[in-house]
Order: sequence, then structure tokens, then C-alpha cells
Amino acid sequence: MAIYKFRITFEDFDDVVREIDIKSNQTFEDLHKAIHRSTGYNAEKSSSFYVSTDNWLKGDEIAYLPSERKKDRVVLMENSKLSGFIEDPHQKFYYIYNFDRPYDFHVELVKIILDADPNIEYPFLAKSSGEAPKIFESSNVPIADPGATVGAVAGEFDFLNEMNFVPEDTDELEAMGEMGINEEERDEENESESDEFGDEFSDSDNFEDDSHKDDY
Repeated sequence: MAIYKFRITFEDFDDVVREIDIKSNQTFEDLHKAIHRSTGYNAEKSSSFYVSTDNWLKGDEIAYLPSERKKDRVVLMENSKLSGFIEDPHQKFYYIYNFDRPYDFHVELVKIILDADPNIEYPFLAKSSGEAPKIFESSNVPIADPGATVGAVAGEFDFLNEMNFVPEDTDELEAMGEMGINEEERDEENESESDEFGDEFSDSDNFEDDSHKDDY
């Protein structure tokens, strides 16, 4: 019985690496669950492997807990043996875990071992490097306690709600604030200029020579 050694890395966290040895006649579901025994994630999430090119372009999908709309057009991990999708000694699979809060992985076949070790239970975690990033479920997001102080603070920012303010508008809001400050500075400058001109051209200054008025 041949053994496949797969190297698994997070697409966005190259320093987190897992290598898993698995029998060629085991399924993608076995590999899926082995990956998450090594990450500590809940394996019971909708996820998919995709047969991939060398450039990680996704092809045929092999799904676990697929949505209703996908059920008729994908094959299931539980029914799909690894050996049925290995066409290259360095076969690659693009893997998306948990479509609700997805993490993307690169899965690459790096070695084929011809004989299984009778002392090992497969799938077997052969190498683990780096800590898998934490997943924060919505229930773990801290929620502010209701109270007078919170209410007062919220009241101060009611105008943001009226403006349909979203966090992405922060730069725009800051720019508006700077414009307001600039407007005040311009008003002060205008007042200052008015005072200067007022002193320079006071009412006592005339541009006509009054001494010659009687000549006309």
C-alpha cells in the first residue's frame, strides 16, 4: 500500500507548515480531518479541495458538507479516494476550509512512499511547524455592557448614524475636520487682513487733494 506525503501550508501564513502521511486508498475526508487535528480547528465545516494546476488554479471540486446548490455538481470527500485524483508525482490541491470564515491552503504531494509502516496509524502527522492562526467565532467577539456611560458616549456620536457612517469613512471624516479647522484659520486670517487694511487706509486718508477743490 503506497503512502502519500502531503505538505500543507496556509496561503497567507507561509511559516505554518504541516506534513501528513496518508494511505493512497484513504479519502479526502480523511485528509481534511487530519489537517484539522493538526490545526485545532473544527473539521465539521463546509470545505472543499480543488484539483489544482502548478499555478494554484482551481479545477474539479471535492466537497465536504456542500451547500444545497452545489450538491449536484460536486463529488463528496467521503466518496473520493486520494489515488483517484493523483495524476502527477507532485500533484497539487487548492483547499478552502470553512466557507463561512474561510482559510485557504496549498496542499502538495511531496513524496510517495511505496510501503506503509505497520507501526503507524494513518493519517499520520509527520511534521508540524508554526502555530495555526486563531479563529474568532462571532460568539467570542466582546460585546460592550449596557450602561449610562456607554449610552452617553453613543449619544455623542448619533450624528454619525444619521450620516450612515461606516468605519471606512474615517479618513473622510478626518478630512472634514481638517477642512473645518482650515475654515476657522482662514476666517482669522481674513479678520487680521481687514484690520491691517483698516489701519493702512483709515477714514482720515483721502485719495483726492482737498486743497484744489475750490479751483473747480
